[in-house]
Amino acid sequence: MSRPTHYKRVVLNSRPEGDIEPGTFRTEVVPFSSLKPGKGEALVRCTWLSLDPAMRGYIRDTRSYLPPVKIGEVMRALGLGVVIETGPGSKFKVGDYVSGPWGWTEYAVMKDSALDKLAIPQGVEPLDYLNVLGIAGLTAYFGLKKIGDLKPGEKLVVSGAAGSVGLVACQLGKAAGAKVYAIAGSDDKCRWLEKELGVEKAFNYKSPSFYPDLKKNVGYLDVYFDNVGGEILDFLLTRLNKDARIILCGAISAYNSSKPKGLQSYLNLISQRAKIQGFIYMDYASEYPAAIAELSEGLRSGAITRKFHIVEGGIEQAPKALPMLFSGGNTGKLVVKVSEEPKLAKSKL
Repeated sequence: MSRPTHYKRVVLNSRPEGDIEPGTFRTEVVPFSSLKPGKGEALVRCTWLSLDPAMRGYIRDTRSYLPPVKIGEVMRALGLGVVIETGPGSKFKVGDYVSGPWGWTEYAVMKDSALDKLAIPQGVEPLDYLNVLGIAGLTAYFGLKKIGDLKPGEKLVVSGAAGSVGLVACQLGKAAGAKVYAIAGSDDKCRWLEKELGVEKAFNYKSPSFYPDLKKNVGYLDVYFDNVGGEILDFLLTRLNKDARIILCGAISAYNSSKPKGLQSYLNLISQRAKIQGFIYMDYASEYPAAIAELSEGLRSGAITRKFHIVEGGIEQAPKALPMLFSGGNTGKLVVKVSEEPKLAKSKL
């Protein structure tokens, strides 16, 4: 494969207070000759990029579990790619398919320690490592198991249910024997959740009868997997069974607001002896192998259905596609196709 004379990368250009703006990012064209892997490094060609709601937090200049992306720095993201050159002593070889956090760039030099070689077992696709076997799946898995402690027969409500994390949370909830109720942003999404995933009932939060419908059909809940925060979280705080658990995963309704509203119904946590807890999937890194093995088996058996929203057109589409996460424009895992991926042999694992 011939190499280009230049490559593109997308960097943070400004920090918007509200919605992501056209000038939030800028595309740079850089000489390819600047990329040369050193000792224990590999040069990677990106094939796919993951777009995630957490990216809105990455561009805020505030304290968080990761430092903010700096102005002029390549936008942070996980991706899939192919090793095209290795430095002295690298553990990788040309042609290896890898995942890593190189961000919004067509090519990147990465330390070996930052890359994971992908083994693709039967029943699994490379893109699954940006979805069910990646951040989305691990977040849903550990949220339900570690924070939610979900038990058979309990009522589980999942908001943002048509997004990447929500889809997996709904399916893991069903597999655990819970009664699963979903919240999404359109009638089409709700129908898909009911017919394809088999949730008990899905509710369109944009419907004028959303709150009474949810109250009537769900009653009181045992576990709430919260991806949206805001008014929906505040309402569901009034619908708690005794000892309910709230998994605080995200607050997508507030990500573009400089002053999110505070909760009004939190006293119900006291009366119902309920728990609300935030978490980050990285807290459980030592348990990734077991989680990925279980999620992989779910994909192989068909117990877990994958759904992707694919944006084609290369690296420059990433800034245009990212706002879809905050407007409800995607159903399933949002990814950007950057280049063609190699043909990989399937492992018999």
